[in-house]
Amino acid sequence: MAVGTRVTVIRDSSWDGPWQLAFQGTIDDLYAPGPVRHSMAREGELEYWVVFDEPQYDSSGDGPFRGAQIWDRYLKRIPEA
Repeated sequence: MAVGTRVTVIRDSSWDGPWQLAFQGTIDDLYAPGPVRHSMAREGELEYWVVFDEPQYDSSGDGPFRGAQIWDRYLKRIPEA
């Protein structure tokens, strides 16, 4: 996804996270998209830096965060109007 792409950050249906709610944000260039380096990552999965429209709390109650690196499986592109 390109910088400036509007997205909805979604919750995972199989567990209570990684965020408390679904919310919107924008792909930003603070960090370049890169491969997820985690044992649970899917092959070729990327993570993007997303700036949130409003500060958010993660599923552990930590925050508020104004942005974070988000795995692409938790991002849904918002169609342009």
